[in-house]
Amino acid sequence: MNQVEKALVNRLQHGLPLVHYPYAAIASELGLSEQQVLEGIKKLLAEGVLTRFGPMFHAGELGGGLTLAAMRIPEADYEKVTGQVNSFPEVAHNYRREHDLNMWFVLATETQSAITDTICAIENVTGYPVYNMPKEQEFHVHLHFPV
Repeated sequence: MNQVEKALVNRLQHGLPLVHYPYAAIASELGLSEQQVLEGIKKLLAEGVLTRFGPMFHAGELGGGLTLAAMRIPEADYEKVTGQVNSFPEVAHNYRREHDLNMWFVLATETQSAITDTICAIENVTGYPVYNMPKEQEFHVHLHFPV
């Protein structure tokens, strides 16, 4: 990444300002044009440096469901099951862990009751049980990765 892309990634991790022209505001902060910011984001997405760029909504606050789930998947089936799980639009992200429960993902649904329905659907498609681990307490870590 060049210096502009690094600055852009570092800045975007702190969110967009709530103003009429957020990209222009970020451009001003970084000494860039709004067009440079927009093209930079498109390039970072196209190259896979950024895998997702968009708003984060708190499903629970909007009346929806949100939970952490885990599965125990044999290595021989891991790639296939990853594709099956990731095909569900309710799966926010999915990652591998070095643990007996080696697949972890977040489910976000429009209603709380849809969590159970989605878990059942994933179990039916994959043939493996899903362990639902709803949060008991929320912590805000504000994790950032300086580039």
